Amino acid sequence: MTDTALTTEQTAHAHGVLLTDAAAGKVKSLLEQEGRDDLRLRVAVQPGGCSGLIYQLYFDERYLDGDKTVDFDGVEVIVDDMSVPYLDGATIDFKDTISEQGFTIDNPNAAGSCACGDSFH
Repeated sequence: MTDTALTTEQTAHAHGVLLTDAAAGKVKSLLEQEGRDDLRLRVAVQPGGCSGLIYQLYFDERYLDGDKTVDFDGVEVIVDDMSVPYLDGATIDFKDTISEQGFTIDNPNAAGSCACGDSFH
C-alpha cells in the first residue's frame, strides 16, 4: 500500500462519508463554474422535513470547530461534528439519467425517509 493510499484510507474514517467518482467529478465541475478554489463540499444534517431530519449539501469556505474533513481526489468534503454519527457510512453519488438527475445520499443510518427523499429519521 502506498503512502497516499494509507493516508486516504486513514482520513476516510474522519467522518465516514464516501463520495463516488461521479459525485466528485460533478463537484469539481461546479467549482470550476464558480471560479473559486477556496470552497469545499459541506454535508450536514439539520432538524426539519417531514421525517425529522434533512440533508444539506452546499459549498462552504469556512472551517468550524469540530469539522471532520476528507479529500476525495481533490474534492474536500466537510462534515460537522454533530452530523458525523448520522452520516457515518453514507455514500454521496451523482446521477444523470433520463429519470434521475442530481446528488443522492445512500445512508445506512436512516431508519425511514419521506417520499421526496429529502428527509429521514
